[in-house]
Amino acid sequence: MKNLRKLTAIAATALTLGTAASANTIVDIAAGDERFSTLVAAVSAAGLVETLQGPGPFTVYAPVNDAFAALPEGTVETLLKPENKGQLTDVLLYHVDDRKLTAEMIPNGSNYFKPVLASERLCITKGASGVTIADGTGDMATVVVANIMADNGVIHVVDKVLLPGTRPACH
Repeated sequence: MKNLRKLTAIAATALTLGTAASANTIVDIAAGDERFSTLVAAVSAAGLVETLQGPGPFTVYAPVNDAFAALPEGTVETLLKPENKGQLTDVLLYHVDDRKLTAEMIPNGSNYFKPVLASERLCITKGASGVTIADGTGDMATVVVANIMADNGVIHVVDKVLLPGTRPACH
């Protein structure tokens, strides 16, 4: 955990220094919000900062720190190791759609969505109680804050790290 805090501090410094010209990108918003410090460290370790600062559009289902903490012990630290960069990148790209999808644009009912990790699918369900997302493990994440608008897309805050796997059931 000590190494994670150190990496988070380094990533935040790098993001702050590297984003002066592009205010309010998805990365800028995440870096400025303590709830996303683990996500910011992971994006930095995966080398995705520049991509997510690009013009987009992107929709990012952004897990909060507590979502990362809920993963089995040692998972985050293992994913952040340089030799696991490919696996970390896959997990992160599973949280990104290459369109700008506000909550209002998500159709009612259950629908498959294709994240940037093209070999995978998410099942997003919108109903009276809000929006949930089934990942490849079959577990559900809940959108706890929707429509944080960025210059290059939108962030939906989720309470679980989405993990690739088999195609989720989508009824």
